[in-house]
Amino acid sequence: MAEYTDSKYIAPPASLASLTAPTLPYQPQNPKSYSPPIGLIGCGGITKDHLKAYRAAGYRVAALCDLQIERAEARRQEFYPEADVYSDHRQLLKRDDIEVVDIALHPEVRSPIVRDALLAGKHVLSQKPFVLDLDEGSELVELAAKRNVTLAVNQNGRWAPHFSYIREAAAAGLLGPVNSVQIGVHWDHNWVKATQFDKVKHLILFDFAIHWFDFVMSILGDAKPKRVFASMVRSPGQAAQPALLAQALVEFPTAQASLLFNGDNRFGKHDQTVVTGESATAISSGVSHNIQEVKLYAAEGVAIPELHGRWFPDGFHGTMGELLCSIEENRPPTISAESNLKSLELCFAACASADRGEPVAPGTVRQVSDA
Repeated sequence: MAEYTDSKYIAPPASLASLTAPTLPYQPQNPKSYSPPIGLIGCGGITKDHLKAYRAAGYRVAALCDLQIERAEARRQEFYPEADVYSDHRQLLKRDDIEVVDIALHPEVRSPIVRDALLAGKHVLSQKPFVLDLDEGSELVELAAKRNVTLAVNQNGRWAPHFSYIREAAAAGLLGPVNSVQIGVHWDHNWVKATQFDKVKHLILFDFAIHWFDFVMSILGDAKPKRVFASMVRSPGQAAQPALLAQALVEFPTAQASLLFNGDNRFGKHDQTVVTGESATAISSGVSHNIQEVKLYAAEGVAIPELHGRWFPDGFHGTMGELLCSIEENRPPTISAESNLKSLELCFAACASADRGEPVAPGTVRQVSDA
């Protein structure tokens, strides 16, 4: 089909030139020599991916803790037979040899334990979403600074290969100034029925979409979002209790982002991300967040990088690896709790907008109600 401009028709090129994809550092990185014993607090379902990633990376997990000690024992048996197990996190935190803790608990019970870990002088990787109260999050950031320890957030989606490659392409200036991020996620989230997640009111916009809000901020992080307009609704046939259909429009001073989520799509699952810049456009698409192909379109042609890895479990390798590297290099991690508060400001505003039916300025909503 020909293209139309104000002055004339332009015949499209027969095919785009195939370009060599840029080599970018999108895969998880390991520290050069820093290899501290790690403690895991909380041994629920998601920690199977944590430990699978840590074991593959060669990280040393020395202690596992869960109120239901049999869960900690099961994780020990499967992944780290030499690790110690505890039912009280304070026992784990008393250990001088453990310098880093991964706190993989639900947000409503996590903050006090993060505080305990910081007071004990431990570096912390907190599960996401980081906090339910932005002011509490700021206090934890300040406490980490006072204790001279690092507080990072497990935004594991940062190291999904497609997200990571696009982020690195944007950071390298290959896209030029970004003016748009468009996301469409169509999958089946009814698996949450009868689980603890089935009680989360803003399941999609809060617990799930935080990965995509964080991706948007990782691309447009220097720009402050002006307002967000979001909505959510139940699908007629969904089995889960929370609304599984949600969307959000985000306005930046010179850019926009649109996010659409259909969590009740049982057929033809699809996931697509489009990041448009003045110099190039990055498009990632696939049948799931784990199976994606990235294409970089520019005036010269199209490049298709050969990506390796999967979001699960490699994303968890990425977050812990980034925390360890940042400690070794004495720098803030790219997933610092301080920077993550900007992603949460956007997320909280989206939840409030969906409740109020009106646009909300990120930063004006300090707490997420009935998350």
